[in-house]
Amino acid sequence: MIEDIKKRALHRTKIIEGQLRGIEKMIENEDYCVDIITLSLAVQKSLASLNKLLVENHLRTHVSHQYEAGGEERDAAVAELVRIFELSNNRS
Repeated sequence: MIEDIKKRALHRTKIIEGQLRGIEKMIENEDYCVDIITLSLAVQKSLASLNKLLVENHLRTHVSHQYEAGGEERDAAVAELVRIFELSNNRS
């Protein structure tokens, strides 16, 4: 992994971890539902931010090498990216 992206991704996971603990505590305390939903939506945004970092790292490292190699490796890179695109569009 690219060191800067790794550092940022790990920081993002710590934030997400804290947010999830917060949601758990709010549910245990029977906090107002809209407040819980608001934090849940913030977690989803944080996960999207983490995914963006991971995709950036993958493009800058693995995919660039696969494209340089050409042939089957290039085809595999394209297939991976299409699969990730499909997964991101199928979530709800």
